[in-house]
Amino acid sequence: MTSLWNWLDRAAERRARRLAQTTSRRSVLVGVGRALVASAFTLPVLPFDRTGQALAAGAHGAGTKKKGAPTDTDCDYWRYCSVDGFLCSCCGGTATSCPPGSTASKVAWVGTCLNPADGKNYLVSYTDCCGRTACGSCFCNTNHGDRPGYRLGVHNDVNWCMANDSSVYHCTVSVIVGVAD
Repeated sequence: MTSLWNWLDRAAERRARRLAQTTSRRSVLVGVGRALVASAFTLPVLPFDRTGQALAAGAHGAGTKKKGAPTDTDCDYWRYCSVDGFLCSCCGGTATSCPPGSTASKVAWVGTCLNPADGKNYLVSYTDCCGRTACGSCFCNTNHGDRPGYRLGVHNDVNWCMANDSSVYHCTVSVIVGVAD
């Protein structure tokens, strides 16, 4: 058995010496740099999208036309112009606050929505509420102004709970952060 270990030790030493003789420090640094750059381009696409949840939810009645102006539980409500997820106003929270037992994600996406009542565009921050299983009520997927996945700051098909302790998605709130005009 010791002869096997001696043989493995000599083989590993020969390989390490051959690698050291044929490889420069610069080429190793170039290889490490390439790996880091490749991972920097790969990592932003790692968060998963929720389009499967959209198909499973089947819109659950959200967004259906009702008589009168849309309320904060309707997908047609103006501030939900770029929302993609379950509305917290149908899940025990409000349009601007997470339901009890969930926490707001540390990162969010933004959209610009036109309020038909005053004709102004508002900057709306969409924040996922995390820590509980998916709500399953009032799914909206409006996507006005949505960008492809390589522009994460304006992409809404991402689980934004990835920065929290619990990455489990529950619902989404929409908070007006300013006037765009």
